[in-house]
Amino acid sequence: MTEFTVSGRWQARDGWESFEKSLEAENENVAVEHTYAEFGSKHGLKRTQVEVEEVAQ
Repeated sequence: MTEFTVSGRWQARDGWESFEKSLEAENENVAVEHTYAEFGSKHGLKRTQVEVEEVAQ
């Protein structure tokens, strides 16, 4: 597994907020899916409310 850093922004109550998250995943697509799943689980957001701008290794 490789460590990826996913960055972007998410829609909060008072506007868009930036985020940067480091996680281990098999590839970039899996890292993005885990990011969407976490924001949906913790914050109750839909995928359209999360914008992934960059995935770095």
